[in-house]
Amino acid sequence: MKPDLPFLRPPAQAMFRDDMEVKVRDWIRPWDGVEPIAAGLVGLPLSKPSISHSGASTTPAAVRAAFASFTTYSLEYGLDLQTLPVRDLGDIAMHATDIAECHRRIEDSLRALYQGCEQTFVPILIGGDHSITCPSVKAFVDRTPGKKVGILHFDAHHDVRNFEAGGVTNGTPFRGLLEAGVVEGRNIVQIGIRGFMNSKPYHEYVLAHGVTVYTARDVRRRGMETVLAEALAIALDGAEVLYVSFDVDAIDQAHAPGCPAIGTGGLDPWDALDALYHLGTRPEVQALDLVCIDPTVDVRNITSRLAVQFLLHFLAGVATRDARQ
Repeated sequence: MKPDLPFLRPPAQAMFRDDMEVKVRDWIRPWDGVEPIAAGLVGLPLSKPSISHSGASTTPAAVRAAFASFTTYSLEYGLDLQTLPVRDLGDIAMHATDIAECHRRIEDSLRALYQGCEQTFVPILIGGDHSITCPSVKAFVDRTPGKKVGILHFDAHHDVRNFEAGGVTNGTPFRGLLEAGVVEGRNIVQIGIRGFMNSKPYHEYVLAHGVTVYTARDVRRRGMETVLAEALAIALDGAEVLYVSFDVDAIDQAHAPGCPAIGTGGLDPWDALDALYHLGTRPEVQALDLVCIDPTVDVRNITSRLAVQFLLHFLAGVATRDARQ
């Protein structure tokens, strides 16, 4: 007979618990594939295509581990997310060496998910480096046949590098989308682009393709509320559905040290939090990806925890949609 040992608990239950609060780790449970959900998390643990050292493949696990540090209640928004059905769909398994195969798996897996699921929910994709966005958007566009898609892209970089220099990388997702004609440039808006982190030919490339660019300085001088209102009007001009791609290196390195391409002069976290909440409230926004965190060089999990805050603020906005329906 197993002895009765007081205070001995299974490993996952040994940490401090308070019955008066609900942690995010206990709220976002694995999805059974049947329960109606408002949003679903999918991990895309890929960093091999990164042109700089990156452990972004470890980000989905790091973000999930950070769930233990947050509750579901926001006194700022006056809501508790535990009633919003958000579930974890798991990770897409990557090939050990073949980058093209990894991208194919992302596109095929997400397309199968969208086509095989009768219900509509907001996919939240946790990268991975930014190369995951191109196959993710390709699958997303096929999810909404007959509806034009726009993109809001938060980043320090244009991510339109040429393919000749290094092939398909985390620096090429938007060139891939533009050259494949998946999304029109006039419906792509980039926010947070920084000086001395891009080249003139790439800036000219996006402008020539009709992409609208707001720099980090634009946001600082004009305010995120103004910039975001204009960006939404541009991205939705003729489009009905929005995909949001958020590269965390858009944030100043003081607040997001765990990114492969850190730099000063980035966005303030408050601007990003407010923007993601507002985007969550918009029914046109039907997908979000969070990319380019490297937990292996992070400081006390600051950047992974920031990503959880971005996720929660976005979901707080989604919860207002649910309440309005």
